[in-house]
Amino acid sequence: MFINCLAMHKSELLSDYIGTLPECPTWSDRDGRLYWTDIVKKELHWVQPKTGEHKTLQFDEEVGCFALREKGGFILAMRSGIYLSDADGRIEKKVCDNPSNPSVARFNDGGVDQDGRFYAGTYWGPRDFNGALLCRVDSALRVRVLQCDILGANGLAFSPDRRWMYTTDTPNHVMYRTPLDPASGEPGLREVFMRFPTGNGRPDGAAMDVEACYWTALFNGHRIARISPSGEVIEEYGLPVRCPTMVCFGGDDMKTLFITTTRENMSADEIAERPLSGAIFALRTAVAGLRKPAFKELS
Repeated sequence: MFINCLAMHKSELLSDYIGTLPECPTWSDRDGRLYWTDIVKKELHWVQPKTGEHKTLQFDEEVGCFALREKGGFILAMRSGIYLSDADGRIEKKVCDNPSNPSVARFNDGGVDQDGRFYAGTYWGPRDFNGALLCRVDSALRVRVLQCDILGANGLAFSPDRRWMYTTDTPNHVMYRTPLDPASGEPGLREVFMRFPTGNGRPDGAAMDVEACYWTALFNGHRIARISPSGEVIEEYGLPVRCPTMVCFGGDDMKTLFITTTRENMSADEIAERPLSGAIFALRTAVAGLRKPAFKELS
C-alpha cells in the first residue's frame, strides 16, 4: 500500500535560521526547546519556539550527534571522542576516544534507547569501504562497539515495544533492523529491512511514532517518508529543499515533526534556486511521535 501525501501537508519554517549541516534535532520537554547541531560549523543550537529565543554553543570540534543528560547538560559525540558537558557546553569529562579513525571518520548520527544508553555511529569519509561503526555508552560510561560494516551510520530509532532497533546506512541506500532482547535491550543479528533505489532519495536521520512507524528524511529526495512496521511507504511529505538530514517529534502534544536540512557542498546556483536549504522546518502530523529519552548516568 502506498499513500501519496506530498500535497496534503505543508511544512513551515521554524525560524529564520539557516545553517550549513544541521543534524540531530532533539526536543526537550523540560524546557520546551529544540536542540540541534551544525556539524560543519562545530556548533550546538537551541531555540524556544514559543518565544523565538535562540542560543548557539561553539565547540573546537564537530559535534556529530548528542543527547540530553538526565542530570542536565549533554553527552557529545565529537571528532576525537565522546564527552560529557554542562548545559553551556563546558566539557566536564571525556568518556572515550573515537573508536573509528578520527582523521577520516567523524561521528554522525546517534540517540538514546529506552534504558537511557547513548548510541553513536560514525561516517567513513574516504568512502572506499564500509569502515564506519555504531557504538554504545551505558550508564556506567562503558563503551561497546555494536556494529561494523557501515559506510555512513544514520537513522537510529527504537520501536515502542522495545523489540527492534532501526538504523540506516545512507550512502549504501539501505535500512536495517536489529532484534533486541526485550528485558536487557541487547542487540541480536542485524538484518536488511529495506533497500532504496538510487536516484530517488537515500534514508538519512529518523524518528519513531507511537504506532511503530518509522519517519525518515530522504537525503537527495526532497521529502520525508513514513514507513510502516511491515516495510511499506505509507505517507510522504514534500519539502522545498533537496536534502533533509534528520527528523524528530516534539511540541506539547508530540505532533510536530521538526526537520533539519543541509546546504553543504551545494553550488551557488542551487542555493539561489533553493535558498531555504539549511533551514529547519516544522510539520504538523496526525500521529504523535515517541519522546527521545535522556542519557541516564549512575549517580
